[in-house]
Amino acid sequence: MKNQIQLITYVDRIGCKNVSELKDLLNNELNGLFGGVHILPFYYPIDGKDAGFDPIDHTIVDPRLGDWNDVKSLSESVEIMADLIVNHLSAKSPEFQDYIQKGEGSEHASMFLTYEKVFPGGATEQELISIYRPRPGFSFTPMKINGKKKLIWTTFTTNQIDIDVYSKGGEGYLNKILNTFEKAGVTMIRLDAAGYAIKKRGTTCFMIEETFEFIADLATKAKEKGIEVLVEIHSFYQTQIEIAKRVGYVYDFALPVLVLDTLYNRTASNLKKWLKISPRNAFTVLDTHDGIGIVDVASEDGKPGLIDDDTLNEIVNEMHRRNEDKSLKSTGAAASNLDLYQVNCTYFEALGKDELSYLMARAIQFFVPGIPQVYYVGLFGDENDMELLAKTNVGRDINRHYYTKEEINEKLETSLVKKLSDMMKLRNNHPAFHGTFQLLETTDSVLKINWQNGSVFASLNIDLSANTMNIEFSEWNGSTKLTL
Repeated sequence: MKNQIQLITYVDRIGCKNVSELKDLLNNELNGLFGGVHILPFYYPIDGKDAGFDPIDHTIVDPRLGDWNDVKSLSESVEIMADLIVNHLSAKSPEFQDYIQKGEGSEHASMFLTYEKVFPGGATEQELISIYRPRPGFSFTPMKINGKKKLIWTTFTTNQIDIDVYSKGGEGYLNKILNTFEKAGVTMIRLDAAGYAIKKRGTTCFMIEETFEFIADLATKAKEKGIEVLVEIHSFYQTQIEIAKRVGYVYDFALPVLVLDTLYNRTASNLKKWLKISPRNAFTVLDTHDGIGIVDVASEDGKPGLIDDDTLNEIVNEMHRRNEDKSLKSTGAAASNLDLYQVNCTYFEALGKDELSYLMARAIQFFVPGIPQVYYVGLFGDENDMELLAKTNVGRDINRHYYTKEEINEKLETSLVKKLSDMMKLRNNHPAFHGTFQLLETTDSVLKINWQNGSVFASLNIDLSANTMNIEFSEWNGSTKLTL
């Protein structure tokens, strides 16, 4: 993938009716801001219970958005990342419906994971409570299969049926998706929920050794088709470092909370410690279609995290306070959430809608190592969508606004978005960012980052005590500094 900023977006929530209109938006109103786009699930259907992450057919573009020819056309303008949902598919899929009707007589029977497949002789209490799951309760749902009750493995929701990725049916299913992506010009896949893909008795069934082997095998198949792989894992930071050593790319999910820590507490101490050890084969984010992750910086089993627990608790409370407790209505048990380890809130509101703080946060993201991704709501520096949350009671919808074209045009004219756009164009085009990252030694109240590429440079200097920021660089586009 290009070392340029990528957009994360749904096709139909950014003022576009279809993929063709998204291409026009990127080539016109958003021209120069993005070298790639991570299109959030655009498969059939886009409006399931998990906003497309529960596909009925992963190899069909939802007809409301276009078809694979439209995706191929978009790939000629920007690089495309697409989600490969490896862990599950919809309970409404033809394959699972056939299995419900025919049971073991279905040609798709091997494709689905049942309790008895992993625990043929039954499981002990300890084995069951050891299974890691991102929501309360057990990982199984009782269902009638060919008239007989069976426990079906459902890691996330009852509409998301887990796949036996080692079965003939499961392997064939994933290969079919890869072949479809290759023909459509997709250059990178995000392995969604990959950490849960392998289930083995006596383990947590999350990022076990066999999971690494599965990811490596899938990555090899993808590379043969010219497709790179990004693994999506929320986990303890030391685990993330180990994962990064064994896969192509990972997310720097620790960064969002570390940046909040830096700006809330006016110290870059924790952020600097992380930047000295963080994986370089990373994609950086501040916000995504999910919430702001907490587990990525927290302690685990008595091992200290990147931020001490008391400080982390205060950061979470401060997030709620700065957005006037709106996020309390969307987080945890307050709304229908798939997990309990994230705070649902736009990043702009997490910073109390303070524009300078928001620009500082984005500057940090663009200057740390990794390929930056900017979420569509974050691009416009927008507020929580309380109306959509009230309508759906889905916590994550607080940060999944449906924009009209008129709203986007208005946002693009704001001072905040114009300043952010200038920063993004610098990050995309200045040759310094193809050089060497340098974290300069300063006091904890100052953050200074420099990129050096031969004689050219770009530097970020943030004085947290004075609440000031300077971005300077060797001459580019007729300038040597950004005035923000």
